Amino acid sequence: MKLEASGNVSFVTQFVLLGLTDSPALQPILFVIFLLAYAATVGGNFSILAAILTEPKLHTPMYFFLGNLSLLDVGCISVTVPALLKQLLCKDRSIFYRACLSQLFFFHLLAGADCFLLTVMAYDRYLAICQPLTYSTRMSWAIQKALVGMSGACALANALAHTVALSTLKFCGRNVINHFYCDLPQLFLLSCSSTQLNEQLLFIAAAFMAVTPLVLIVVSYAHVVAAVLRIRSAEGRKKAFSTCGSHLTVVSIFYGTGVFNYMRLGSVDTSDKDKGIGIFNTVISPMLNPLIYSLRNPDVKGALQSMFARR
Repeated sequence: MKLEASGNVSFVTQFVLLGLTDSPALQPILFVIFLLAYAATVGGNFSILAAILTEPKLHTPMYFFLGNLSLLDVGCISVTVPALLKQLLCKDRSIFYRACLSQLFFFHLLAGADCFLLTVMAYDRYLAICQPLTYSTRMSWAIQKALVGMSGACALANALAHTVALSTLKFCGRNVINHFYCDLPQLFLLSCSSTQLNEQLLFIAAAFMAVTPLVLIVVSYAHVVAAVLRIRSAEGRKKAFSTCGSHLTVVSIFYGTGVFNYMRLGSVDTSDKDKGIGIFNTVISPMLNPLIYSLRNPDVKGALQSMFARR
């Protein structure tokens, strides 16, 4: 443990991430699994992005937002998995205090932007299906860029608030994090100063970052379902629902794991569950998103097939 003296108190300058396993036999296997998962996620999301850029039929607001979502997924997995691969490959599992804060900041920045962008995508589907006559004006190119910019700005404010608040805590005892990346619940447990303000900030942020967007998504899709059910043609209803099914699947995965992860503060017996949820949030979810959109969306599937056929 590396400590930095300040008066009569020594503060932690490095943390130790325990990672996923201590078994030497499992580490090479996990290294290969997560390396393949990382390559599949980056390749899958960049393939969708390339299809959106090269296929004129996909130059619409919905796919503009999907392209941004793919970039966020690549960024989110890149914040955690390369560090995890290093832990599995090397014996040194230490991480400097500032590097730990940086990892936390970028994770919450990208995950927060993901959260708001999913809300924007639900609003886009609401306008397209419930307000088709005014869709082109309400979702103009300038409005699309503004919505993406606002998503990033809100996520930046949230990530900065958590990082600055965490930097005020004192870490002067244990420095072992039973996880494979730095996150708020695990760092709260190691602090030797009060985390009450930080936990209150986290619950306020949860209302702003999770509850409010989720309510807006539910309201948007309630209007969408009501509008689709009024369509007389079964084929028309199927086509309308097909454009929403992929997004709803991604929303369910994202919010389901996120709420479960951050609503259990103060528990010290859930570290193994935290690791499983962390893998789902940072690895499986970004890896599944391109599969969900390509398999369930005929436009993306056709664009990908055409792109690979040309090559």
